[in-house]
Amino acid sequence: MNSAFSIDGYAIASADGMIAGPDGVMPESLKNEADHQFFMAALENVDLVAHGRNSHEGHPNSDLRRRLWMTRSVETLEPRPGVERQWNWNPEGLRFEDAAHAAGLTSGVVAILGGPSVYSEFLPVYRAFYLCRAERVRIPGGTPVFSVMREGLSAEEVLRRDGLSPEPKLELDAPNGVTLTRWVRI
Repeated sequence: MNSAFSIDGYAIASADGMIAGPDGVMPESLKNEADHQFFMAALENVDLVAHGRNSHEGHPNSDLRRRLWMTRSVETLEPRPGVERQWNWNPEGLRFEDAAHAAGLTSGVVAILGGPSVYSEFLPVYRAFYLCRAERVRIPGGTPVFSVMREGLSAEEVLRRDGLSPEPKLELDAPNGVTLTRWVRI
C-alpha cells in the first residue's frame, strides 16, 4: 500500500481473543467506557475509517466520517445509498489506494475497525494496532480479532508474525481488568 497512508487498527477483545459473539455482535461484556473514550479520541484524528458490516463506532457523529464498508456484495466500489462520504468497497475488485482516492484521499490516517476479515486485510501494512483486552471476559465460540486465529493463534501471535512489536501494556481501566497494548511496526 501507498506509504502516504498511515493505517491504524483498533480492537477490544476478550481474554480469549474474541471481538464479538458467535452472531458477530459485540456483547455488552466487552463494552467499556475507558476503551470507548480512548477510541473516540483517536477517531477525531483520522481521515478515513474502514470496517465490515457489523463494526461501527457507535457515536452520534459516526455517519459524518468518510468511510469504506468492506463487502463482497459489490464488484469494486459503490456509494452507500442515502449516505454521503461512505462507500461499499470490495478489496478483491479494487485496491485500497484506489478506493481511498475515489473517497477523495491521496494520503492520511486510516482507522481500521474490524471485523476479522477487515483486520486481516490490513495486517501487512499496519503502522500501529491498538489491542485492548477485557481480561475478565471470555466469549466461547466467538468471533476472533483476525481470521487466522481460527487456526489456534492468539491475536498477539498474529501481530508479531506480521512484523509488529508490542509497547508496554497500559492499564486502561484497572478495576474492570481492561488493558491496552499498542503494537507498532519497527
